[in-house]
Parts: sequence; structure tokens; C-alpha cells
Amino acid sequence: MFLIVAFVFLIIFTYFIVQTLFWYRQTRFSSRRIRKRVIFKHGDCNVVQGNVAKRRRRYLQDIFTTLVDAQWRWTLLVFACSFLISWAFFGLIWWTIAYAHGDLEWIDNRDNRPELIQNMTHTMCVTEVRSFISAFLYSIETQHTIGYGNRFVTEECPEAIFTICLQCITGVFIQAFMVGIVFAKLSRPKKRAQTLLFSRNAVICHRDGVPCLMFRVGDMRKSHIIEAHVRAQLIRKKVTKEGEVLPFYQQELKVGADGGEDRLMFIWPTTIVHKIDRHSPLYMLSASDMLKERFEVVCMLEGVIESTGMTTQARSSYLPSEILWGHRFVNVVSFRKETGEYEVDYTLFNNTYDVDTPLCSSKELDDLKEEYSKNHKAGLDRALSAGLLKHISSVASVDHMDPASDESLDSGRLHTRSNSIPNGALATELEPLNNNTPSFTVGGSSILPSITTNFQSINEKINSTNGSSTHNNNNNNNGSNINHSSSNTSLKAKSSRRLSIKQDQLPVDSLC
Repeated sequence: MFLIVAFVFLIIFTYFIVQTLFWYRQTRFSSRRIRKRVIFKHGDCNVVQGNVAKRRRRYLQDIFTTLVDAQWRWTLLVFACSFLISWAFFGLIWWTIAYAHGDLEWIDNRDNRPELIQNMTHTMCVTEVRSFISAFLYSIETQHTIGYGNRFVTEECPEAIFTICLQCITGVFIQAFMVGIVFAKLSRPKKRAQTLLFSRNAVICHRDGVPCLMFRVGDMRKSHIIEAHVRAQLIRKKVTKEGEVLPFYQQELKVGADGGEDRLMFIWPTTIVHKIDRHSPLYMLSASDMLKERFEVVCMLEGVIESTGMTTQARSSYLPSEILWGHRFVNVVSFRKETGEYEVDYTLFNNTYDVDTPLCSSKELDDLKEEYSKNHKAGLDRALSAGLLKHISSVASVDHMDPASDESLDSGRLHTRSNSIPNGALATELEPLNNNTPSFTVGGSSILPSITTNFQSINEKINSTNGSSTHNNNNNNNGSNINHSSSNTSLKAKSSRRLSIKQDQLPVDSLC
């Protein structure tokens, strides 16, 4: 009886310890929630369920999942208590059977007062069960089929036979249940996510002329993640048109490996790219707005573990303070000639370096580019309205000619164009454009289209070419050769005036 009281006391003491640790864990998580992020950097969710009706009953109804999700110390405690409780419970039953059948009194008289039982015969239900301790030992031997040979059940008591069958079934069930829990905890893919890395910071910079939000993912193990794909969501507050406040509005971010699909060939650290275009939730944010906004970018990497075939997911998140504007990740993959292998240096996994990036938002940058493109074509539109459509093809071909091919003007192609463009006609027709040149201002400086300058340079070349040809007809052959060579020299000297700086060559991104 003393062991029963001690065991009950142990259960009560364990219950108070569990309640104390649970309260401490709640307090610790409450202090961590001050950081106001949904997903921690290591992937745990900063969400605690409270005021759930019949919470303990619901957890006990799904006891297997509850024990798998519990920490190891609680799982091991339940593992040990399940066997101890079963041994003690059936030990108490065996002691009750022996006491009810008179086995305990018979053994006591046989050992201490043999004269009382000289002419008596008695068949015990379980041999050598003297006390609760011996009944507890017999319970352990029965449940785990140890069988040392001193204690065994007889045919005297049917209830003893039924009890031994019930205990064997219960023992197998407990063993299967607890082994399944331990195996499920050991083979959980959650621990595989500990070797999947996310960069400490995300960066924003330009790639192929498009602003992009980028972060890096990596895998430390040699066993790869099969069918790996990545997702990203933006969580922030939103107010609908009806005035409804959505405190945690989730928007999907279109991401992919190096700007492509979300499927990864995950053999080395990969940079995940989100293009900030007009469909992106970050389209209206500038560098200064990034410091004022309150949002969180949640990233998820999912895939199948190659060694076990189970699906795993790794999570992380980035706050606005963890997004570096105007930075780019350092390359971590290099080739080693000594071994002929590609080496990944994880000491550089979180390193970045500064790059020139406009501080304005993507929308402002697109508006500047659109305005720039419209003003660039303003002179050409005026030429079209003046009736110069038949000359546009030749003018455009000269204006976009490669500087290395300036000598082609001397081969007769310019003379061919001079037949279709009268001398001085082009400059005369564009006289109004010279007086009222369209312009626009960006960043405090005025930018002028260069169409009129190109047209004037063309007419100058035409006049110089006609003058050289007239002079050649009045002089002898030697003089004509000299004048022809001087005409070629003058054309080459004026080629720099013809090839004016085009507006599409200006650094548009630096306008911000």
C-alpha cells in the first residue's frame, strides 16, 4: 500500500511541475511577441491559441498527435508512466485475486505456523504471490513474457486466466502505441528543416533593369530536396472599400529561382527573386516608405526529403528593417581546380555588397521612363505632322548607324539619299522646330530632343557632298582627286556631329 500512495503522490507532483512549466512557457512566448512578427526567423509560428472551449478534452481525443507534437521530456514521461501504471494496475489485480482466494493467508501459515495447515490442502491461483511487491513483479513478468519460473498461474482460478489474457493484450497495445509515437517523433521531417537555411536579410536591387526583392535559400546536407519549390506571402494591414479592417491580409508574391519558375534545382544556395512590377504589392513603396511601412514577408520552402520520401517545409520571414535597399548577395559558389569540384562557402551566405539603386518606388521609376519615352518621340511626331513621312526611313537609318561604319557614307549611299532630299529643304522645313524645341525637366535639368540636330547634320553632309562634286567637274583629274580626298576628310570630320547622343542612352535609373 505504501507503493500505491507513493505512486499517487508522484503523479500529483508531476502534474504541478507540468502546470508550472506550461505557465513559464506561455510567459516566455508573451515576451517574445513584443517583436510583432508572425513567423520567427527559425520558422516557429508566433501564435498561441487561447480561450479554447474544452481544450484538454479535444487534445486527449487526439492523444497520438498531442504526444508527437509534445516535447521529448513529456513524451518520455508519458512513455515511462504508461508502463509503470499498467504494471501497478495489474499488480493490484493479482494481489486482489490472491487475497480473495486465500493464497496470502495460506503462504503466511505455511511459513510461520505450519501446524495450522498440517491436515489441509490448498491450490493457489498464482504461486509464490506473498505480498503486493511479489504481485507487482509477477505483473512485470507476465506483461513482458519474462517468466523466471518461481511464480506462475494455475488452473484453480478462472479469473486469473482471464486477467493474464487481458494483461498480455494490454501490454502489446501499450508497446505498439508508444513505439509508434517514438518512431513518429524520430522520423518527423520537421527536424530536416533545421538544415535548410534562409539568408538573414533580404535585399532590393535592379536585375535586368527591373527592381527585384531577393533572398537566398540553402541546404547544408548532401541529400537533396526533391521537387523543391518556394512561396512567399506579404502580411500587412488593409482597409477595404467598405471600411472593414483586415489586420493580417495575406498577398501572394510571385517568386522564382533567379526570376524564373518557383521550382528549384536545389543543389547549391539559390537566390529567390520577386520582380517588383505593377502587379506586385511592393510597387508603390520607395526606400523611405520601406522604413515607415509595417508588413512581413513570409517565405516557405517545401520539398520531398530524398532519403525518407517525406514532405518537409522550412519557414522564415523578413520585416522592413531586415530588407536592405541597394544591396546584392555575394557569390558563394566557386570552382576548385585542385579537386575539380564546386565548393559552397557558407561563411558568405549572408554577406551582401552595395550597388547603385534608385531610391524611388517602382511606380515613380516607370512614370519617369514613360515621360522620358514620350518626350524622346516628340520631335519625331512633329516631323510626321509636317509631312516628312517619306524621309523618316532614311533619317532613322543614318541616325542609328554604327559609328564604325562612317566610311560607308562615301560609297555613294549618301549621294543616293541626296537625290530624294533637296538641298536645304530638310533644314528649312524643320525651322519651326528649331525655334520651338520640345523639352522636359527631370531632377532640375532640361533635356532636349536631338532630332533637329540630326536633321541639320544630314543637310550639312548633303551640301558638302554636292559642293565637292561640282568642284570636281571644273578641275582636272589630279585636282579632282585632291578635292575628292579633301571632301572625304571633311565628311569624316563632321561624322561626330551627325552621331549625336541619343536620349535612350542616358542613365534613366539615375533620375531618381
